[in-house]
Amino acid sequence: MKRLISACPCCHETLYISSLKCPECGTEVKNDFNLSRFDQLNDSQYEFLLTFLKLRGNLKDVQAELGISYPTAKKQLDDLLEMLNLCDKKEDETVECNISNLVADRTSMKASEIIKAKLIDCGGHATVYSARGLPCEICAAADGKSFTSDKLPIKPAYEYEVFDVIVDLLESCGGRARKGNGRNYRLGESGCEVNTVVGAVAQYRGSRIGDSVFDPVFVLAAVLEWARIAENGRGELVLLPKYRRGYQCGR
Repeated sequence: MKRLISACPCCHETLYISSLKCPECGTEVKNDFNLSRFDQLNDSQYEFLLTFLKLRGNLKDVQAELGISYPTAKKQLDDLLEMLNLCDKKEDETVECNISNLVADRTSMKASEIIKAKLIDCGGHATVYSARGLPCEICAAADGKSFTSDKLPIKPAYEYEVFDVIVDLLESCGGRARKGNGRNYRLGESGCEVNTVVGAVAQYRGSRIGDSVFDPVFVLAAVLEWARIAENGRGELVLLPKYRRGYQCGR
């Protein structure tokens, strides 16, 4: 039996279940059913989870079974816990920062500085919305270089510079690029190519071709639209013409 897929094969947005059918009597129930957190794991994460359970949590045995190093097995376990929202709450608490100590270059046309300045103006905290209307909380970090989000349970936190990486990709692709899908595909595979947003971000974070990657695009795209830098379309990001002209002049 094939696993459920969590993303649309055409536009890569999150899918939901619309009907359930009994194979015995033919009864069919129609509604909008959300996928579980386990259905949103990519194939690599799902395989790791099954192996981890089969071997009763012994990481050394998992390492031998999958043919990976112990540090890699430990990292994959940490990534799996983050994807399933099972991390220690104490570790994930956002450190409250003093907004008055944060500074942004308000003359810069870089996406990183525009977003940082806008977040500072909002008191260091804002709610942005994904293409499907999912709310995402973003907070300025105390280091002045990074930000956190309740939908991005990953360390180290993303730096504002990641938005410059995305804008550079959009510029190189004529102002628009596919978002890509890092949940179901490895970096470099069809659907998660290096010239997609998730591919560019993954490379920026140090991933290599063939690696399983964390997919933060639905949050990052929402932030870019909130800052009026790009349009968060279905399956693609489009750089707004006004910002594009300004970005080119400010480079």
